[in-house]
Amino acid sequence: MTEIVALLLPGVAWELFAGMAVMVFAAALLQGIGGVGFAMVSAPISVLLFPSLVPGPLLVLGAALAVLGATRERHAINWRSFGALTTGRIGGTLVAGAVLYVLTAQAFSVVFALLILAGVGFSLGGWKIKTSTPTMIVTGVASGLMGTITSSGAPPVAIAMQHVPPAELRATVSAFFVVGALFSLAMLAVVGRFGAHELRLGLVLLPAMAAGFLASSPLNRVVSRGMIRIGLLTLSTLGAIAVLAKAVV
Repeated sequence: MTEIVALLLPGVAWELFAGMAVMVFAAALLQGIGGVGFAMVSAPISVLLFPSLVPGPLLVLGAALAVLGATRERHAINWRSFGALTTGRIGGTLVAGAVLYVLTAQAFSVVFALLILAGVGFSLGGWKIKTSTPTMIVTGVASGLMGTITSSGAPPVAIAMQHVPPAELRATVSAFFVVGALFSLAMLAVVGRFGAHELRLGLVLLPAMAAGFLASSPLNRVVSRGMIRIGLLTLSTLGAIAVLAKAVV
């Protein structure tokens, strides 16, 4: 194992990689059960324990999950919503790139934590938003900003599309996240926060992500999605608070 990790990821200790793989497996498992965003759970933990995963490698993993979802239910994609969301995502990604370019490490941690907390607020807020093209564009902007900086751009989209049929929601959001993640990764590369090492790290962790997601299937029948969802949002909140405390203390 040590030799394999050294070959694929020079400079990364196998113990550190093992910890990353366990976290990715657990985050994918919990998302499969509770439906909460993979990155929303793993990103705060990564900032604290595995900062090299944020945001690029987690975006790679999130894009892979989205490809699976979009392919499985491609017939249900709402292309009008997809187009509006993608238009907004471009703008949000450009803003995020400018923000990342000027942020210090400490400021990045503060902004990261606040955006994760905003995501939790979106998830718990229960806002009712009328689905329309302007709404989707604004939602895409918010998702691009959050997704590029934290790797978690799902909460605004989940709120904006909460009243559409489940299959349409899953398929459209998955297709949007595939393209959105590519935009975000390109912007991260432009500002010097994504390169060959980050790409390899994301790709090498794909088996752990896939294993966790597949392992969630039998548990769906015996574990309460509601309880898992609240637990994951709590974990995200505590992680974001810990990141914020570490940055300001």
